[in-house]
Amino acid sequence: MKYLITGGAGFIGSHLADKLIKEGHKVTVIDDLSAGKKKNLNKRANFFNLDIRSPKVSDVFIQEKPEVVYHLAAQIDVGKSLKHPREDAEINILGSLNLLKNCQKFGIEKFIFISSAGIYGDIKELPIKENSSINPISPYSITKLTIEKYLDFYK
Repeated sequence: MKYLITGGAGFIGSHLADKLIKEGHKVTVIDDLSAGKKKNLNKRANFFNLDIRSPKVSDVFIQEKPEVVYHLAAQIDVGKSLKHPREDAEINILGSLNLLKNCQKFGIEKFIFISSAGIYGDIKELPIKENSSINPISPYSITKLTIEKYLDFYK
């Protein structure tokens, strides 16, 4: 299969890419290297140094023809989200919508989004259950919850 991983130069994304490549799949990575590191990239992955908000994301879909998208790219610094909530929303929400628009345009039916336990707020009890009360307390966790709601819309 052909996989597209956003944030594939980060810790989780790079390990996911390694596993998929080891299993014999073709992997394409989009990462702007704002948090990820080039040294994390698997040499057998096709790499695009690109912001997920860029219109050039469409070119990656055209060229690589992914069948599945794993969306891990995000502005993940909670402190930065508190200081710059608009930038946080632009990256996390508008970037995700750009990906979803492209998935819809190119007929991608499988979109796997990595959210955050932060949507549940200040956790008092572990383990967290998916039906636990939702109470995001930072702009970062609000963006993650917003994307989850957009995924319901895009179904």
